[in-house]
Amino acid sequence: MLWDLFCRVVDNFGDVGVCWRAAADLASRGERVRLWLDDASALTWMAPTGHAGVAVHGWDAAAAHVAPGDVVIEAFGCDPPAAFVERMARAPRPPVWINLEYLSAEPYVERSHGLPSPQLSGAGGGLTKWFFYPGFTPATGGLLRERGLIERLARFDRDQWLATRGLARRPGERVVSLFCYDNPAVAPLLDALADEPTLLLAAAGPAAMQVDLALGLSRMRRHLRAALLPYLPQTEYDCLLGASDVNFVRGEDSFVRAQWAGRPFVWQIYPQDDAAHAAKLDAFLDRFLAGAPSGLAVALRGLWHGWNGLSSGPVQLPDAAAWQSQVLAWRDGLLAQADLIIQLMGFVEERR
Repeated sequence: MLWDLFCRVVDNFGDVGVCWRAAADLASRGERVRLWLDDASALTWMAPTGHAGVAVHGWDAAAAHVAPGDVVIEAFGCDPPAAFVERMARAPRPPVWINLEYLSAEPYVERSHGLPSPQLSGAGGGLTKWFFYPGFTPATGGLLRERGLIERLARFDRDQWLATRGLARRPGERVVSLFCYDNPAVAPLLDALADEPTLLLAAAGPAAMQVDLALGLSRMRRHLRAALLPYLPQTEYDCLLGASDVNFVRGEDSFVRAQWAGRPFVWQIYPQDDAAHAAKLDAFLDRFLAGAPSGLAVALRGLWHGWNGLSSGPVQLPDAAAWQSQVLAWRDGLLAQADLIIQLMGFVEERR
């Protein structure tokens, strides 16, 4: 089928990151994808080689005389151009229209996933838009996970990957990746990491800038040494997650990829002015920590709350072995569910 995937790049490139992964995954399964973006600049480093079967177009070009494909996905409620939607409504066989929503572990996701939204007026009058929610349970649309991902991770040689990039570990040194928004907790994190031999790999952007400001030209503090990374293609960022002992991630895309990497991780959720992110964070922690040893659950909840500015206290990483065990148990549960693209393709077939 021909899929039209619309995405507005709001900020931080998270939206385009999710949409590029979805488009590439669809194409890898034999589908054809037109990705419509209002700002494609991030793809120059995020996906420099492109992907067979994915054609990237400017947002405004969709308003011209372009016939809609078999499926139209608007990512995160971005509303395709009205002229394009009008052609959808006039098509002899209207496309399946899907609103691919943001990821959340909150209970409303299970209630809302798959619901129809009849369009009673406007450019799309007479059409039905369907809500498709990613999620962490079988009652949701699942998570993006391309075929063969876990097998590739099992074969990954992290020491070789680090060494070939001039980032070889020293004996006894742990590796920590840092990808974050501006965060006052970065300074105390650096102090905590400096208590043990640590190689900190800071992603380009706010993470690298904050580490640079805190450590200066030496990039060192006691037992901590840091490296500032360039912007990485998604495939290389996935390797970074697999090469690290602990991953600090943010937003949606890196959050999901950290879970597939099977390494201990800490999530900085996108902050919202009305503090709605606090409930979203706890909704995930409630699921992630269900069945975890009580001491680990308390330690992780405290660490995540502190990292997200929801509590104060020293930065303390929990026991590494217990943390690793919890992450792998959580991942096993996710792997028992069908991935998002498999579910999405089945959802579309049922509604065609």
